[in-house]
Amino acid sequence: MSENPGMTRRRLLGIGGTLGLTAATGLSTAAALSRRPAATGAELRSAIPLPAAFRTPLPLPPVLKPVSTSGSVDRYEVTQRETKVEILPGVRTPMWTYEGTFPGPTIEARRGRPITVTHRNELPVPTVVHLHGGRNTPTSDGYPTDLVLPEGWPEPVGGTSDMHQMAEMPGMDGMDSMDGTSGMDHMAGMRDPRAVVTRLTRDYTFPTDQRPTMLWYHDHRMDFTAPAIWRGLAGLHFVRDDAEDGLGLPAGAREVPLMIADRAFDGDGNLQYPALDPSLRDRPGVREPYLAGVLGDVILVNGAPWPVHEVDAARYRLRILNASNARHYEIEAVTDDGRRLHLVQIGADQGLLAAPITHRSLPIAPAERYDVIVDFADVPVGGRVRILNRLGSGRTHDVMAFQVARKASDDSRIPHVLARDVPAWRRSDAVRVRDFAFRAGRMRGRHGWLIGGQPFDPARTDVTVHLGDIEVWRLIADVHHPVHLHLVGFQVLSRGGRQALAHDAGLKDTISLRPGESAEIITRFDGYRGRYLFHCHNAEHEDMGMMANLEIG
Repeated sequence: MSENPGMTRRRLLGIGGTLGLTAATGLSTAAALSRRPAATGAELRSAIPLPAAFRTPLPLPPVLKPVSTSGSVDRYEVTQRETKVEILPGVRTPMWTYEGTFPGPTIEARRGRPITVTHRNELPVPTVVHLHGGRNTPTSDGYPTDLVLPEGWPEPVGGTSDMHQMAEMPGMDGMDSMDGTSGMDHMAGMRDPRAVVTRLTRDYTFPTDQRPTMLWYHDHRMDFTAPAIWRGLAGLHFVRDDAEDGLGLPAGAREVPLMIADRAFDGDGNLQYPALDPSLRDRPGVREPYLAGVLGDVILVNGAPWPVHEVDAARYRLRILNASNARHYEIEAVTDDGRRLHLVQIGADQGLLAAPITHRSLPIAPAERYDVIVDFADVPVGGRVRILNRLGSGRTHDVMAFQVARKASDDSRIPHVLARDVPAWRRSDAVRVRDFAFRAGRMRGRHGWLIGGQPFDPARTDVTVHLGDIEVWRLIADVHHPVHLHLVGFQVLSRGGRQALAHDAGLKDTISLRPGESAEIITRFDGYRGRYLFHCHNAEHEDMGMMANLEIG
């Protein structure tokens, strides 16, 4: 992580997409990395017979009802608990869930109307809830050490941080950590005097002061985000407003949320995951072959393996989320006779584009979202459209299918102008340019994933920005790194010194850096003062140090 205070602002901004970091790394190294395959991680293989593709009906996550709508706040309650869920047909799989379902229940919010979600932790370990893409105050952003402790977990000693209690935690005495030292030594370096820990429940209040879009909520506990999401702690959260409702886009049954994720199962139908500590209590990390990321061989959509969804011969709005830990997809819609349908992108992570963009395929990295229109009008009744993953092979090439069941009227439309509130930040508006390198490195004597050569430490402030400032951030990667900023959306200015790609359009909160690639993003740090994060959303990279603190002051 570096800032260049000695350079003039004009010269700094004139550098454009050519990263000084690339020169430091070596162009030959970047070129070699760019030839790596389009995957970062190792794949687990399921030991149980897997179902045929396109047989299981697509489930739609239930919409959570508020427990109260009085006053100016809608109130919800969510219990985090372990239960058995039917993922593979006829098999019950133990999972950690929000409200007993996977994905968790969907929350529907209206722009400008705050909501409060009371989470109750009945799981065996602490949890943290992060509303990904939300413009939230720091107290409700889900900072990784702001834990909700379950019953029976030792009380914090000597302050609000759970890190002060490590001497009392079960199994900590003499426990070996990732670096071969005791568990106490490992956690001592992670003390966070600013952490706010609660027992059993916590209220998360979301102002909902942001553009309409699809967000998602998931666990964000430090060192254990990846296995917690893998076990099921993820759900969708929509923000709506009257302007979007009035555009005439496909709605109701013709708006379909699609949470795509990969998993693997053992011979009994339990989830496989290569955790060093399967209890997820003490020892973070994964076994050596999976340090770059954990991939599964079963593709789930809304918690169902390779499902099929019955549709009319009409336009459909697909709200797509890649909720995988590490798997990248490049999706396309293909009829059984080999014809590719257009994917008309109308929105990105942070809401509607200014105008629609038509694609033949769309790459989607972990945590990215796309808002896409697919028109089934020219597919004959009885015909099928498969959603395929161009980056997959074997069973991971298939994602899901749509079966056209009937002719139907369709009064939806795709306006030429979708939104007029997409920011128009200019490079010349930036008051500062910063460089960040996302690379493998050493962390406490073992493999880690670092930002600017440093692993995450909650007690260290990495970047301080001023509320309201516009900045350009220049990012470079060694392998695939989907980089996510909390609180703010951003626009992609360039990739590799050239213009941004078509799928980079709009306001985003996650950018997929490809191996050896550099990119520039621009954002305005508005919203709230306080402590936030930016990090890689390959969840295994995140757990192994690839996070940094962002202080907005």
